[in-house]
Amino acid sequence: MKPAAFDYVAPRTLPETLEALADTERDVRVLAGGQSLILEMHLHRIRPDLVVDINGVAGLDRLSLDDGTVTVGALVRHGFFDSPQAVPGPLGRLCSLAAGNIAHPPIRARGTMAGSLAWAHPASEWCGVALALDAAVEVRSAGGTREIAARDYFRGPLRTARARDELITSVRLPLLSDDTGVGFVEHRRTHFCFAQVAVAAALTMRDGVIEEARIGLVNCADRPVRAHAAEQALVGVEPGSTGTGLRLPDGHPFARAGRIAAEQDAAPLPEPYADLEYRRNAIAVLVGRTLRQALADHREHNGATGEHP
Repeated sequence: MKPAAFDYVAPRTLPETLEALADTERDVRVLAGGQSLILEMHLHRIRPDLVVDINGVAGLDRLSLDDGTVTVGALVRHGFFDSPQAVPGPLGRLCSLAAGNIAHPPIRARGTMAGSLAWAHPASEWCGVALALDAAVEVRSAGGTREIAARDYFRGPLRTARARDELITSVRLPLLSDDTGVGFVEHRRTHFCFAQVAVAAALTMRDGVIEEARIGLVNCADRPVRAHAAEQALVGVEPGSTGTGLRLPDGHPFARAGRIAAEQDAAPLPEPYADLEYRRNAIAVLVGRTLRQALADHREHNGATGEHP
């Protein structure tokens, strides 16, 4: 199947790009990686009047560090984050874990973090990470620039606070302190499927006690979800031993946090291969596993003793 006819422009500068996007009388779509857009066009689920290819726009492929913040340009590819050293400290490890769960190497070579946030699929790994870390999304139009907090950005499946004439130019993520451990765990029915559930977590520890917890849930509602209730249940907790088996002991704080996330934070919808009971159980289990991974990551990088599952 071939896409419907459309006009195509490939601007070389940001002002040219914003001028093309200002044509709100037509359905204008931005092409960066195109891993979602091209498929939808071939299936005729999207029929844009104009496609604006931003791959030649100078400066959008940069990543910069400044004042405790990482700014990821609109053309920084998923594959850039394959190495944990691409970004300093725990944030680099978290981005590497998340990127490794995105599709396949050819897709990671073309797709972008900004593109994932622009598309806002409920199963997007980057959307969950952005929400967990209180990321900021910078958008520009011919009328100016504004910044949208991740907590205000997602409005529903494939719906965001970005206006039709706005382009995501960068995503800002906070660097995580060295005493933070990170985890990212994903479950999908087959390797070729979207995540049924994925969880991003960051645990900041002081003297063996959880000082701060950040948990982002992926495909657990009609948009990414921040598991605030589960996070609050972990603050001030000393995790101690997580056991040696695959499953956490039922009374462990991480297991309790998983159940809280599944019952209070998530709002899953049934799927053809997963009813609500299955999905809530999967959320509870994966939250527990991700927290366990984050604790092991903290212990590994801070010289602490304990299990490293």
